Amino acid sequence: QVQLVESGGGSVQSGGSLTLACAVPNYSPHIPCMGWFRQAPGREREGVAAIDSEGKTTYADSVKGRFAVSRDNDKNTLTLQMNSLRPEDTAMHFCAADFARPLTYYTRTKVLDVGTYHYWGQGTQVTVSS
Repeated sequence: QVQLVESGGGSVQSGGSLTLACAVPNYSPHIPCMGWFRQAPGREREGVAAIDSEGKTTYADSVKGRFAVSRDNDKNTLTLQMNSLRPEDTAMHFCAADFARPLTYYTRTKVLDVGTYHYWGQGTQVTVSS
């Protein structure tokens, strides 16, 4: 069974930085698309950033210029560098992966859509205080 394991969440003050990491330890083939999502209390899960196996990145407007997503294809690991954090970034953050479809399926709209992904991590909490 494919597992995604996140790490790196925590609490910071506004303007601070955090780095989230995601590993897929029991799956060796390249994963076409991986992404980060977040869900604040009382709100729907939303796409934050995604990256395909060719390195093409997509970001939500709310994090452009502040967050950077990267991956290591050989290790199937995913990283989210979060800078200039704001209180509104406070949420549970989830790693997601999908490898059921060809790379051409993953358009900029689809990669930030919750419904695209079949595999999810347990989540890691990010809390930003003002």
